[in-house]
Amino acid sequence: MDYSVLADLIENGLPFNRMLGIRVAEVAEGRVHLFIPFRDDLIGDPRRPALHGGVISTLADVCGGFAVWTRCALSDRLATIDLRVDYLRPAGPEDLHAEAVVKLLGNRVGNATVTLWSGARKDEPVAEGRGVYNIRRGK
Repeated sequence: MDYSVLADLIENGLPFNRMLGIRVAEVAEGRVHLFIPFRDDLIGDPRRPALHGGVISTLADVCGGFAVWTRCALSDRLATIDLRVDYLRPAGPEDLHAEAVVKLLGNRVGNATVTLWSGARKDEPVAEGRGVYNIRRGK
């Protein structure tokens, strides 16, 4: 697997990811670390301020799906079957990070757990997630 192809797809190949500004910190077999640089327009609650929950759940989904894809072939296609996100604390006005690890990989389904944090405080997660992905094997 050429992880640079996946990294380029994450950052440049998917329009919604580009709009959010998703960036790759690391892609390795069974593990992906992504982040979204902070922008004011990602704020959901300006009174706190805190990032919008949809930004958090999107980053969890993208990170988990691509972690599973690192264990597949580039010709395979993945689709989200189920995504669970537990919001633990507000994500402040800082870069949002996510790290996903593959927990199970079958022939047609894979799942990953995801931890999300703000800034440099990896030990204080703002959310945790679990994604389940359908794998459609390519030729």
